[in-house]
Amino acid sequence: MADNTQSNSRSKGKSGAWDATRLPDLVGRTAVVTGANSGIGLTAADALARAGAHVVFAVRDPERGRAAAATVNGSTEVRRLDLADLSSVREFADGWQGRPLDLLINNAGVMMLPQQRTADGFEMQFGTNHLGHFALTNLLLPYITDRVVTVSSGAHRWGDARIRFEDLDFTSGYDPQRAYAQSKLANLLFTLELQRRLAESGSGVRALAAHPGYAATNLQSHAANPLMRGLMKIGNRFLAQDDRAGALPTLYAATQDLPGASYVGPDGVGEMRGVPTLVGRSAAASDAGVARRLWTVSEELTGVAWRVGDSVVGA
Repeated sequence: MADNTQSNSRSKGKSGAWDATRLPDLVGRTAVVTGANSGIGLTAADALARAGAHVVFAVRDPERGRAAAATVNGSTEVRRLDLADLSSVREFADGWQGRPLDLLINNAGVMMLPQQRTADGFEMQFGTNHLGHFALTNLLLPYITDRVVTVSSGAHRWGDARIRFEDLDFTSGYDPQRAYAQSKLANLLFTLELQRRLAESGSGVRALAAHPGYAATNLQSHAANPLMRGLMKIGNRFLAQDDRAGALPTLYAATQDLPGASYVGPDGVGEMRGVPTLVGRSAAASDAGVARRLWTVSEELTGVAWRVGDSVVGA
């Protein structure tokens, strides 16, 4: 799916800045977008479909997914996927039935929720944002032909963000902001280790990450802290870019010729808005040892092993 004419971290179109009109021809390609029923996921799905891809809306609520897909100009289908329930993740993967999959976009997520648990007992943000996508990616990996793009966030830098191996589920002293930061840090560490494993196995599949900057979406409305919800409402109105701009880093990572493990975000001040470009990550998000440890723990928690080719191989 790579457009080999775009090797620079920043690309310019006729209007001066790279946008969704610069996507390559994706006719004959298949993409799965998790959380495609709204926000950045829907915008990305729409752009991919307009470029010719067949886009699978992987959504928790198929009715909402079908309503969203009906607004898209292109080839789509809707499949149920609840990332907060590993049985649903397995059901989705089992139903794939060996079809080639060019692009998996791990976009869905929850943000700063009141304390909740997934169907399998994990802290909701870590369980949905990381473990659900970890399991989905590994189960679909034998069919993926091009790349995996996982949506992270600048929140991976918040405060003392780290992977709390001693208490991943925040059973002691739950903090919605720290739990969210941990899940977004996990997204980047997952991408780092996935790319290492893909390269080591000789696979041509690439793993990349992206973040939308400060994009006004419905995620912020679920924040547990009323003050935080209020602040984000103000920020959404005066500082944030819209979901179309917020989806550009994801689309850039999904279609441009970038190295594996690349991280794409906006080029503006504080990476809050702007043209998609390669961006940096925290030292914690670059720790290969922690990435390996997180992978091992994630395998144990989900019961999903590293998969490549047509077989499951050991870690």
